Order: sequence, then C-alpha cells, then structure tokens
Amino acid sequence: MANSYLTSESKRLATWYFTFAAIIFGAQLLFGLVAATQYVMPSFLFEVVDFSVARMIHINALIVWMVFAMFGSVYWLLPDETGIETVGIGLGKLLFWAFAAAIVVVVLVYLFIQVGPADETSIWFIHEGREYIEAPRWADFAIVVVVLGFISNLYLTGMKGNRSGIVTVLMADMIAFAGIYLAGMFFTDNVSVDQFWWWWVIHLWVEATWEVFVGSLAAYGLITMIGAHRKVVEMWLWIEVAMLFGSGILGMGHHYFWIGTPEYWWEIGALFSALEPLPLVAMFIHVLYDWGKMQGEEDAKGKEHSVITNKPAFTWFILNAFGNFLGAGIWGFFHTLPQVNLYTHGTQFTSAHGHLAFFGAYATILIGMMYLGVQGKNGIKVMNHTKSSIWATCMIFGGVLGMTMALTVAGYADFIISRAQWGATWEGYFAGQGGIWYAQGMGWRLIMGVITFTGFLFLVKDLLSTGKAANHVR
Repeated sequence: MANSYLTSESKRLATWYFTFAAIIFGAQLLFGLVAATQYVMPSFLFEVVDFSVARMIHINALIVWMVFAMFGSVYWLLPDETGIETVGIGLGKLLFWAFAAAIVVVVLVYLFIQVGPADETSIWFIHEGREYIEAPRWADFAIVVVVLGFISNLYLTGMKGNRSGIVTVLMADMIAFAGIYLAGMFFTDNVSVDQFWWWWVIHLWVEATWEVFVGSLAAYGLITMIGAHRKVVEMWLWIEVAMLFGSGILGMGHHYFWIGTPEYWWEIGALFSALEPLPLVAMFIHVLYDWGKMQGEEDAKGKEHSVITNKPAFTWFILNAFGNFLGAGIWGFFHTLPQVNLYTHGTQFTSAHGHLAFFGAYATILIGMMYLGVQGKNGIKVMNHTKSSIWATCMIFGGVLGMTMALTVAGYADFIISRAQWGATWEGYFAGQGGIWYAQGMGWRLIMGVITFTGFLFLVKDLLSTGKAANHVR
C-alpha cells in the first residue's frame, strides 16, 4: 500500500504525540508501582516521594498521556477522513511543544516542591488539590489554549475537506471536550458546590465526551483494518453517540448521592447509571459483528485469509470493546446504585472500577492507534503479531485484570468491615485496613502491577522494533 506517512505532516505530528504519550504512560505505571509498594511497605521512599505525591503523579499522568494520544489519533486519521492535509499543522507542532513543556514543568513541581503556603500562590503555581485535575491554575489555562488550537485545526480541516460522519462526530465532541473542562477551573469555598462542578469534569468530560471519542476511533479502526462498510459503521456510531449522551448526562447523578445535593438525584442517578452499560454492549457487538461480517464476505469468495490488516492494533480494539463493557459497564454498575454505594463509596472497590474502566475504555484503543501509526510509518500492508506484541498484550491486560480482582477483594473486605460492621467510623477504617483479605489484596495488586509494567516494557520494545520485523507483508 502507499505509505501516506511519507507525505503527510499531520501523520508525522501524530507520531510525536504518540511518542510523548508512551513516555507519560510509562511514568504513570512507574509511579503507580511506587504507590502500590507504599501500601505494602509504608516506609518506602518516605520523605523522598511520599504516597500523596506518587498517587498524584500516577493519576494525573493517566489523564495527560491519554489526551496526548487522543490528539495524536485525530491528527493521524484526519488526512484519511478528509482527503486533505490538516490545516494549521504549524500551529499543531507549536502547541505540541508548548503542551509537552508545560507537563514536564508540572511534574517537576509535583516532585520537588509538592506543597505550598495554602493560599492563592499554591493554587496558581503548585497544584489545586483536586483529584485527577490537580494541575496548577497556570497549567489549566495553558491546557485550554492548547485544546482550542487543536480544535481550530480540526474544524478548519473538517470544513475544507470531505467531512465524513466520523469527523463530524469528532468536531461536535471536541467542543464538549473543551467546554466541560472549564467546569473544573474555578474555586468555591463550599465543598458540596465544588464537588458538584468537579464531577462535571470527571464524569461528563471523561465518561461522556471521551466515550464518544472512543466510538469515533472504533469506527475509523474498523474501516481501516478490516474494510468495514462506512455507512454501516457510521450508523452504529450515531446510535452509540445517542445512547452515550442519553445515559451519561443524567447518569452523572450517581456521583451526587453523598455531597449534599437534593435527594431526587438518588432516583435519577440510579436509573440512568443502570442504562450506561447499554451503549458499551452496543459497541462490543458492533466491533464483533463487523469483523465477522467482513470475514464472512471474504470466506464466501473462497479467499482463505484474514481480513485484518493490523493484527496487534485490532487485538487492542477488541480488548477495548470488551474492557470498556467490563470495566466501565459491569464494574461501574456494581456499585453505583445508592443502596450499594452507601457502603462501597471511597473504598478499594471504587479503585478497582477506576483501574479497569480507564484501561479498558481508553488505554486499549489508544495503544491500538499507536500500532496503526507504526504500520503507516513503515509502509506495512499487513502487520502481524510478534512475540513482543503477544507478551505485551497478555501481560498488560492480564496485569490490569489481576489488579482489578485484587482491589475488588480488598474493597470487599474494606466495606464489609469498615462500613457495614463498624459504621464508617475511624475505628472501622483502621480495622478494615488491618484485615487479612485487605492486606493480601494490596500485595497481589503490587504483584499484578509489576506484571503490567513488565508488559509495558515489551510494548515499548515492540513499538520501536516491529516496523523492521520480517513477518509483516509489505
């Protein structure tokens, strides 16, 4: 096939974003290992990298590397979907370096300064103290500028080129992507009000706009890797978008149970949270159906070969469909009903859901997009698995699934002892922390974290070397 990477500045820029995303992904896993070790050995790196700092970098790096990979994914697919080079590519390059430099500065501040005088200086130059969005205020504004520049490139390209259904969805979604983030940029002294707006970012930003983004990538991947029919794929995409927004917006109410909001959020949040797994089921069926349909058409022609042109990427796309449904859908639904959430809220059960949901819903498909980038960069017609890609896939997915199970067991001990038996008292908290199931769960979480990080090393090795492997069809 023609190597469009050679002539596309947009695709070259995409590989920059993918590369930096992979670096931050490694940092996220590394600091996650530090935090997991400190659960088992509390004195580990004491007063060097304390648990609060390791956890902060672990969580925020998660958001950052995914945003970089998302931007890279859009820059990769835009020339294919619009038929033209991305408009404003020079601005895109400038914003990449500005964004990367800002992230490096923020991480260095987290590591070496960590705390401030607890006034406006801290909020502006150290961190805001909000979980997942702890970037200092100056970085918040920098992120907004970068995102607006990215959106301008997307819109100018979409309006100038042949705008497909996928690009149309992305254009609409990115407006929500930028707008909802603003809800976490102002401060209020009222904790309930502050949490109300904070959940707009954590739920509507991450669980709604990101999910729609994933649907767009899934549609592009199916067309690119198995030659799925565009009209069918885009029909599914619009259905999933309607279902995601229909359930996701009011489903946000399941975060409002315990922060002082009116009691009607109990019923609203419970009902629409119960509906949230449905679009994830649709996405899972969508991917498997299109794969089977296209393979069946080839088999009917007497062609005994796989329709998949990038097996590593397609594996990650399949894992996304499965992991999204399992982590965001099933594990999320496990504890969003208020009758259950009364006991599970803030326990390790929440952590189990968070690990599998973020990984299953987003990391998987973004890794798949990185493999599409490697394929295009090296002019590979059919990319096959290598030993490293198989080890990476098995160890990363198995490790995250293992961490989820370990955290689920620890969470069960946590809420049974500290919540159900002891009534959410301080004594109950420490009794839960000292339980044997809890301690063993934390130990197994660490072991599975090591496996996941080892898988990441195999992934990096494969992404760097598979372009020269001899088992691909060129």
